[in-house]
Amino acid sequence: MHRRLAGSLALFAFVWACGGEDDAAEGEGASSSGSGRSGASSGGVGGSSGTGSGGGASGSSGSGSVVPDGGSSGALQLPPTGILWDYQIGTPYPPPAGVGLVSRDRGAEPAAGVYNICYVNGFQAQQSENDFWLQQHPDLVLREGGEPVIDPDWDEMLLDVGTPEKRTAIAAIVDGWFAECDTKGFQAIEIDNLDTYARSNGLLAEDDCVAMERLFADAAHARGLAIGQKNSAEIVARKAEMNTDFAVVEECNRYDECGAFTAGYGERVYVVEYRDQDLGKACAGAHTPTVRRDLNLVGPGDAAYVYAQCP
Repeated sequence: MHRRLAGSLALFAFVWACGGEDDAAEGEGASSSGSGRSGASSGGVGGSSGTGSGGGASGSSGSGSVVPDGGSSGALQLPPTGILWDYQIGTPYPPPAGVGLVSRDRGAEPAAGVYNICYVNGFQAQQSENDFWLQQHPDLVLREGGEPVIDPDWDEMLLDVGTPEKRTAIAAIVDGWFAECDTKGFQAIEIDNLDTYARSNGLLAEDDCVAMERLFADAAHARGLAIGQKNSAEIVARKAEMNTDFAVVEECNRYDECGAFTAGYGERVYVVEYRDQDLGKACAGAHTPTVRRDLNLVGPGDAAYVYAQCP
């Protein structure tokens, strides 16, 4: 299990759920290729405009290109390659000089003048959205013995992606969030917790999550949004089934997983590391775009803020 954030940070008009593992940012932890998540979706929950169908990735913004602001409806634009990027799903702030790509929570606004990825938690429920799922969609919460199954590390309810009918219903809800990302001007989606099956007490299978990811990809593509796989190196080989376009990866240098992602996604692998030595490892090799951030992804006004790229 890679690092994720736990707890809450009040940011402007949004609530951001953030957290991390027990080991400190510079400490040691057990290796895993599972989904790591830093930050949380804080936007409103609700209905959907419906799931899209089909839609493979096409087109590219090119190496080093910058995508103008505005909705992405229309031709799908893949993330640029050969650029600097920043991971801002905690506190949003003006991108540092030279940055051409930013990932932000769906509750935030996209950054001006760069390619923007919209972070969405699609396989588990944000703590702030528990009432939405339990009161309006109780049948879509994974249960064991009548009680919701909880991710033991991040205290999040798992969504039940175990049947085609439930996957379709979840995709319809999440597609409404994609619509919000699109309207705001994001060009792509980063959807988290693909490996939720590993924390389901055996109630979900990898196949269930791959099928769910495909519905998410079809819905995103129908809106002209690219979609990225988040972590889960063990599932990269099923990229064609998922129809995903790129990868956002936490700590692949730390856990020696970067090669698995570049084998599947080539140059469109965007890495965030939380320790200096892991950024150093990335910079010493044929690195993909890699940013060193602080574990809680705070802004420059916070004493804990860390931002670094390869020199």
